[in-house]
Amino acid sequence: MEKMLSVWKTAPKAGLEVKEAPVPKIKDNEVLIKVKATSICGTDLHIYEYDPWAQKRIAKNIPYIFGHEVAGEVVEVGKGTGGISIGDHVSAETHIPCGYCYQCRTGNEHICQNVKILGVDTNGTFAQYVALPYKNAWINDKKIPHWIATAQEPLGNAVHTVFSGEVAGKTITIFGMGPIGACAVALCKAAGADKVIAIDRDEFRLGFAKEFGADVIINGATPGTDTRKEIMDATNGLGADVFLEFAGAPAAFNDGLATLRAGGRASILGVFPKPFEVDVTDGMVFKGITLTGINGRKMYDTWYKARSFLSTGKVKLEKLVTHRFKLFEIEKGMQILQKKEGMKIVLEP
Repeated sequence: MEKMLSVWKTAPKAGLEVKEAPVPKIKDNEVLIKVKATSICGTDLHIYEYDPWAQKRIAKNIPYIFGHEVAGEVVEVGKGTGGISIGDHVSAETHIPCGYCYQCRTGNEHICQNVKILGVDTNGTFAQYVALPYKNAWINDKKIPHWIATAQEPLGNAVHTVFSGEVAGKTITIFGMGPIGACAVALCKAAGADKVIAIDRDEFRLGFAKEFGADVIINGATPGTDTRKEIMDATNGLGADVFLEFAGAPAAFNDGLATLRAGGRASILGVFPKPFEVDVTDGMVFKGITLTGINGRKMYDTWYKARSFLSTGKVKLEKLVTHRFKLFEIEKGMQILQKKEGMKIVLEP
């Protein structure tokens, strides 16, 4: 096959284009993956809508194929690859590091100074084939269906965020009940959290939080709801031990910070469209909190942890897949996510 179906960001405006493109030619250090399933992430929705974050982040890369969550089969390997074979089922670690900067040489490849992100800085997975550095290919258990395996990348985000500090015996607030937030709920409960408080502004998504084990549900959009008061009441006035932010919303960040106890831990994964005001003095300094920014997954410690939770059934990724479409139906998936009528949308070429 010389041509493949693919999804492009072709112009600096909202939208996408489905069209044919050449099948990638791999380099010596790459593998060619036949995409069996690829799913839509919140980052892809940012790109589709071309919001302020996307305008700043991807303008120089247009036109290109986007998408980054993937599961597929290796159909070709380069001459300089090792540890991976034709026929392997794989997913992708999406941070492509340079290998020589300070971060890479000190075990922090996921925050490489020169990192390229699959489907953001390079051609991505919304296609029938994708070329990937062999070191970024994570071999999956063939017992796991591709449509489930494609959601490992967001599971990894949740693993990295949750386990950036202590969890067992803690009271935890989790803001943002998209797929990553729902996974975080399940992970916290599996790891022995005392109480998990899930906060969102959408009843549909909060239903998943409950199914994944949340002890307290707060819908911030319900008239008369005082999110901060409800959290403080649920923590006997002390505040949460841990605050996890997946919403990428200024109000969520500030509410989480305000209800974090003195000496608590905040881990922030959410992508915020633009800068906003934060009370650093009272919210951080005087409270003596620990705040950690989370960028994707640690390479590859996070993947091993995620594999364990997936294989033991403690996080049931299949429950998050609400829709499965053909690749050319991607606009349907984007519109469902815009309306918040779905969780994980899987596309199958």
